[in-house]
Amino acid sequence: MPTVYRSSKRLSGRRRRTRVLRTLGIVAAIAVVAGAALWLWPAGPRPLFQLPVACGEKWQLGTYPGHGADDVDMFPMSGQSWGRPVLASYGGTVVEAGINGELGGRTQRNPQGPRGSGGGYWVKIDHGGRWTTVYMHLLEPPMVEEGQDVEQGQQLGKVGSTGDSGAAHLHYEQRRGLQTVESWFDGAPSGITQDDREYTVLRTSNNCTGAKP
Repeated sequence: MPTVYRSSKRLSGRRRRTRVLRTLGIVAAIAVVAGAALWLWPAGPRPLFQLPVACGEKWQLGTYPGHGADDVDMFPMSGQSWGRPVLASYGGTVVEAGINGELGGRTQRNPQGPRGSGGGYWVKIDHGGRWTTVYMHLLEPPMVEEGQDVEQGQQLGKVGSTGDSGAAHLHYEQRRGLQTVESWFDGAPSGITQDDREYTVLRTSNNCTGAKP
């Protein structure tokens, strides 16, 4: 009898382990299917994004080799970059607001200070329909917080050089699902696409409505 009891106990343990493994396998399969659905699910119509800077200002949009396809670096055509208002391109909900990577030590008083990593102070906004925008290298902690609803033109922060940044500027992206795509502003393509060479374009902001900072 003792031998039979021990054998039954071992068999029962194997069955429990088998059930657990099957359950884990089902959960993993569901996760894979859900991830694939999220990736393949079509995005909604592109929102009417505007340049994330003050109404009427002219800015230089550029990229360079290794920067990342469709990533945009922005510099004002007049005045200094440091401290310029960064505005929401379109209304939505803040899903990230804080520090991406390491801040480094570049400031307006010490622009050649130690370089950081990543995006520094940054904000990411969900606009619905699987569209998001990203704003990086902000001067100070963002002026908005996660979960906050923002309007087009609302100030998110100020232009700076935190993170992996060589000079004060705004790094900006428009993302469709998980993919960064060419940024459009006021219904027209920006002209910044591949990063196979260094080039720039000039655009004037029509971000003329929205909340005050």
